[in-house]
Amino acid sequence: MKIENSQPTDIVRIFELYKIATEYMKSKGQVYWPVFQKKLIENEIEERRQWKLSIDGKIACIWAASLHDKLIWAGHTQEPSVYIHRIATNPEFRGQNLVQKLVTWANAYGLSQNLLYIRLDTVGLNNGLINHYQKHGFDFLGAKALKDTTGLPDHYQEGEVCYFQKAIL
Repeated sequence: MKIENSQPTDIVRIFELYKIATEYMKSKGQVYWPVFQKKLIENEIEERRQWKLSIDGKIACIWAASLHDKLIWAGHTQEPSVYIHRIATNPEFRGQNLVQKLVTWANAYGLSQNLLYIRLDTVGLNNGLINHYQKHGFDFLGAKALKDTTGLPDHYQEGEVCYFQKAIL
């Protein structure tokens, strides 16, 4: 297993994994991701905020990370935190506890950056996902509609945002 920054050569696979995740969300009747702009992913890669977990040379999981998230976490950004977005798992690797591997990585990353929390959000009240994140040690902080979704992907207009936080140890 290897965790490292995604590269420009990963963009096609990143979009494939987003498409697979979006189709899964649709099949479950959940709020689903729009087609993300290529420039968003290119910027994340350039800024070293797009990550991948590879197993045996295959991308098993991807996510984006940021040290700031004022648009979604407005009013709660004074505590230094790592914000994780758009976790997408390659179906070939489902059931291999990849979220726990991501959490272990985020905790080590947070310690190296002197951060206090790992934070996640998801749109729509998805009890299965809420339970899944809680099993990985996240506190469910509740859900609320965002007052201003300007600058955010379209799915943030589709429902309440659920907030999750885990202390970095």
